[in-house]
Amino acid sequence: MTDLHTTYANAPDPASPLDIHPVTGTIGAEIRGVQLSGDLPAATVAAIEAALVRHKVIFFRDQQHLTDQEHEDFAALLGDPVAHPTVPVADGSQYLLELDSKEGYAASSWHTDVTFVDAYPKASILRALTIPKAGGDTLWANGETAYEGLPETLRQLVNTLWATHTNLYDYAALLQGSTDDDKAKDRIAQHKNVFASTVYETEHPVVRVHPVSGQRSLLLGHFVKQFVGLNGADSARLFAILQEHITKPENVVRWRWRAGDVAIWDNQATQHRAVADFGLQRRTLRRATIAGEVPVAIDGRRSRTVRKERAAQYEPA
Repeated sequence: MTDLHTTYANAPDPASPLDIHPVTGTIGAEIRGVQLSGDLPAATVAAIEAALVRHKVIFFRDQQHLTDQEHEDFAALLGDPVAHPTVPVADGSQYLLELDSKEGYAASSWHTDVTFVDAYPKASILRALTIPKAGGDTLWANGETAYEGLPETLRQLVNTLWATHTNLYDYAALLQGSTDDDKAKDRIAQHKNVFASTVYETEHPVVRVHPVSGQRSLLLGHFVKQFVGLNGADSARLFAILQEHITKPENVVRWRWRAGDVAIWDNQATQHRAVADFGLQRRTLRRATIAGEVPVAIDGRRSRTVRKERAAQYEPA
């Protein structure tokens, strides 16, 4: 008899005690029957961590019982929660970052969280509070299947390639929303003054070795400024080729949010993107992040921060 668990890459582990339902054939799974809290048994936490490494992003419906404190307590079971390096935490919380569309805009661009620092988070835990009636989905892309799918010539190139990541980038190109020029300029300046209040630049390998599974994945996203050793024009062309490969539909899962949903993703092997198709509807989520390790390249070299300095304040033009 054919073992159905070997017929596609994202199949659940038959030994897992969790009720796991893959969303696509390459990435993403919904886990049913678990009420998240800071009191979960160690065996359940270990099974969740194993499912996260295997499926890259896991989803839990109907977690409306979670408060900010319980969100943080659960996050602490997966590691050491850390605040964002530049953006203030949500009111009343220790570590949570609030993602709120109250001004009618959203950052909609593929990225891996906080790669402008060296030891960027290993995982993120996102909880949905207010969700649009239509739109506002999130996409995740699998960097491991993207690497495995590269033609051999490209794979040999990226195996030795490094890239500089920074939080100082073209904010106007990423923030979408109001078409009012004055409001848009004010919003972009305000966002830049907070997000890039301290400017970071960090060199990461384009191919990262996962610290748990040992699998190789492509590390790119919108924080990439330039490839080390290439000029800006050549970097842009190569980045477009590789980024398009990572985010092709075969590597991507799309999640339709409901209030109370929780998504956890392996930030060491994925990129994600919020879809800014919900106009002026309210969309509010809160995110906890778990401290990660400095990435290791195939040759054993580790990422390094090359710039960290306070930035000047920006005024609208």
